[in-house]
Amino acid sequence: MEYMEDGSQGSTPAVWPWTLGALGLLVAWDASGLDLPLARMMAGGHGFALHDNWIAAVLLHDWARRAAFLAGAWLLVGIWWPVGVLRRLSRGARVRWLASLLLGVALINVLKYSSRSSCPWDLAEFGGVGAYLSHWDWARSDGGPGRCFPAGHASAAFAFVGGFFALRPVAPDLARACLVVVATAGLVLGAAQQLRGAHFMSHTLWTAWFCWVAAWTMDAASRLVAPVRQEGVAWR
Repeated sequence: MEYMEDGSQGSTPAVWPWTLGALGLLVAWDASGLDLPLARMMAGGHGFALHDNWIAAVLLHDWARRAAFLAGAWLLVGIWWPVGVLRRLSRGARVRWLASLLLGVALINVLKYSSRSSCPWDLAEFGGVGAYLSHWDWARSDGGPGRCFPAGHASAAFAFVGGFFALRPVAPDLARACLVVVATAGLVLGAAQQLRGAHFMSHTLWTAWFCWVAAWTMDAASRLVAPVRQEGVAWR
């Protein structure tokens, strides 16, 4: 049995204060300059000891990426044949969850492949060739390959945050559980990449925020379109 969305959506708590608060904390983290000292704690002059660690490089990278593809396929197939928690959602909500996933991944990839900021393991201090620069310094190259900000791998989890927005009108408890699972998985994947030297802490945190904003935007857009659609039906 499917549970359809209704007017109760409008009563859900606003998320913009939390979104702006998180943005403030992210800006404060960037301003603190703690990315590099934290990376130094995980490495020496010859690079990162856990660069090829099986848990970080295989289990939490290769296998986790495959799991994300399977979860994405579950959402895609679930548009027509919902299984599990997807049965609690209307088809429109399932489409929006998948669309927010794709939007989040696309946003992260556009930013990542436009970035001139290199990964920690590409910096001279850790055995590479680049020099550390802020990831917001888009005008200059750090001398490395770039294309490291934000964290692409962490988006394999954070991009699923649209489930929170899809579920909260019909199943608030499940929505909160989804948010906790997605956030925890994203932080774990991000931490594994930081231990390997693939990213700075800020890369992971900004990925989480960008994916959240992508999902929030998709949800807000659907709320704007829904009343127009209902008025059209009434007018006809």
